[in-house]
Amino acid sequence: MPSLKDTIISSMVNGPDVLLDRMVGTRNGRDYAADRFQTRDIINKIHPQRLYLKVLEITNETNIAKTIRLISTNGYLPVFQAGQYINIFIEIDGIRTSRPYSISSSPKQRAYYEITVAKIPAGFISDYFLDKVKIGDVFKANGPAGTFHYNPIFHKRKSVFLAGGSGITPFMSMTKEIVESGADREIHLIYGSRSEDIAIFNDELTKLGKTHSNFNYHLVLSEPNKDCKCKTGFIDDKCIKELIGNVNDYTFYLCGPQIMTDFCMKALQLLNTPHNHIRREVFGSRQDIQNEEGWPKELIGNETFKITIGDKVINAKANESILTSLERENIRINVCCRSGECSLCRIKLISGKVFMPRGVALRLTDTKFGYIHSCKAYPISNVEIRL
Repeated sequence: MPSLKDTIISSMVNGPDVLLDRMVGTRNGRDYAADRFQTRDIINKIHPQRLYLKVLEITNETNIAKTIRLISTNGYLPVFQAGQYINIFIEIDGIRTSRPYSISSSPKQRAYYEITVAKIPAGFISDYFLDKVKIGDVFKANGPAGTFHYNPIFHKRKSVFLAGGSGITPFMSMTKEIVESGADREIHLIYGSRSEDIAIFNDELTKLGKTHSNFNYHLVLSEPNKDCKCKTGFIDDKCIKELIGNVNDYTFYLCGPQIMTDFCMKALQLLNTPHNHIRREVFGSRQDIQNEEGWPKELIGNETFKITIGDKVINAKANESILTSLERENIRINVCCRSGECSLCRIKLISGKVFMPRGVALRLTDTKFGYIHSCKAYPISNVEIRL
């Protein structure tokens, strides 16, 4: 008699296939029950507290983007799901900070991770990676994390990836996994870029589109040159409809700058796309947070406020997160996603006011007891916090 769990799975999209794959794997694979007395060692391999990663290769993708290949200093890298990220810690001019980067390499190989870094305006960390990182440098990082990945139980086998700028990186990993494994999935990747010369992975994706019938690559340029043969304009409802047809046949995945994903969300709403068919990746904070919906009209973003932590008082800019202000003063707290999702950087707001943009995944208990995510909280008055 099937268990309740198996009964539930069998009723979901692709559920019977998942149960079949599990049965075959159990019959022909290793019996992990033999490892039940080594639980801690197994968990530490899959979810290590820290990784130590050495730069093996650096590849120029465009004139503003590089791919950095990282290997483990102890010879082991934990598995990850295509679409996940690692959070890398860096110390620059005495300031210790971190940034999450999507893994752009395929999870089908385990020798290395690759991250792809693109230049952004006033990019404190991106400039460091692009201009100063060299082969042999070693970084500390969190293990793979994030929920932006394919789930065979809930998601359709037909997928549409909507990418903008460096938001292409998780989709590169997803695409490689699908074409390398011969997975029974159909993919449309629609990539929005200003121009062809800054479209990351463009040549490789074009080649994959020509050699794999289940992968369809569409480059959409907003500032094309006169010789452009690509689709031009923006990824709006007309563009999506023209390229893929019936939206109800697909699960959509969005990754890119917030202004781009907001635009694409409106396009999908105009196409009456069911909400549960849309997956949206967190993408850090926008550079011009003062232009975010709900920002206090009386503030322009360059104001300075005081943050009190116990008996210490520091200065904080309104347009920088509290987390960033703490890091500038070498006050360290736990952190991973830097996008308001994982909650590792949460702190207690004792007094004062902060601005939190859309997308912050505050738990109900956090709201009830006054906790905030420091990576997505911006001081709009003098505040007191408890770490």
